[in-house]
Amino acid sequence: MLACDLPQVAGHPLVTDGGMETDLIFHHGVELPHFAAFVLIDDELGRGRLERYYEAYADVARRAGAGLLLDAPTWRANADWGALVGYGAEDLARVNRAAIAWLLELRHRRFGDLDDVVVSGMVGPRGDGYQPGAGVDPDQAAAYHGPQVEAFAAAGVDVVSAYTLTDPGEAVGIVRAARRVGVAVAVSFTVETDGRLPGRLTLMEAIAAVDAAGGPDYFGVNCAHPSHVELAIGPADGNAGTVPADGAGDWRQRIVELRCNASTKSHAELDEADALDEGDPTGFGPAHDRLRAVFPRLAVLGGCCGTDVRHVAGLWGVADGQPVASERWPAM
Repeated sequence: MLACDLPQVAGHPLVTDGGMETDLIFHHGVELPHFAAFVLIDDELGRGRLERYYEAYADVARRAGAGLLLDAPTWRANADWGALVGYGAEDLARVNRAAIAWLLELRHRRFGDLDDVVVSGMVGPRGDGYQPGAGVDPDQAAAYHGPQVEAFAAAGVDVVSAYTLTDPGEAVGIVRAARRVGVAVAVSFTVETDGRLPGRLTLMEAIAAVDAAGGPDYFGVNCAHPSHVELAIGPADGNAGTVPADGAGDWRQRIVELRCNASTKSHAELDEADALDEGDPTGFGPAHDRLRAVFPRLAVLGGCCGTDVRHVAGLWGVADGQPVASERWPAM
């Protein structure tokens, strides 16, 4: 699918899911070694669990009058992480293709009543998104992530979505890999509790660096609490004053997707936690209100670590006790 054909780029609202791995592990008792949800694609029981998982978010989309972004469970389906669960290059190529083919079939079989259903190939960082290492060379990143992106493209994916990135160089490499095979691509950075990337860049600086190298079709932010993302807007980090007060123009216009954590804890605290911090599901939607106001092109809304369908339903204003098709996101 070309970027110009993506409904979210045109401003059409899409519900997406919450924290897949944390939800499956803590709420459904599913064992995911090294957070590798892609292993569920390889057996009927696993696919059944995933289908029920996605169906809950499709129901949110129906009640909200929105479309649906189906992210493949492939955040860990790259060479380094795959090796830890016994998947070599051939198995990874197979499971990445299979994940997209299965979602395309699921779109036709279960979600044909929704106007917009986009199938996304999820790419994760080569390293640990919570403990980033040294800067990444874009050419090396393109070569590393290329096989996964190529598998997605071969299976007919609509968009490649890279999440929880901490380094502009890795983002540039993933964009290059997607451009080489002619698929649309989105890049989502994560920020720390002060609103900056782990390497101390501001979100504005990271987006500018990737765009200067031929950026993605759009950007997102994920794996940080809304209050942390709010700090990325300024004024504390110096971003204020570079963008008009109404959010028009410049880097804020590049943010189309937002998937926040339930917890206000830092990445380091979450990494050491033994229990799931679900935050406040009822307050998850209101916590996004300022972000909605300053990112005028937001179209894809979901959750990340610690969130589940309760948080996402509240975000879209269709939780129990809330009216159907809430006006929480009137700009959409």
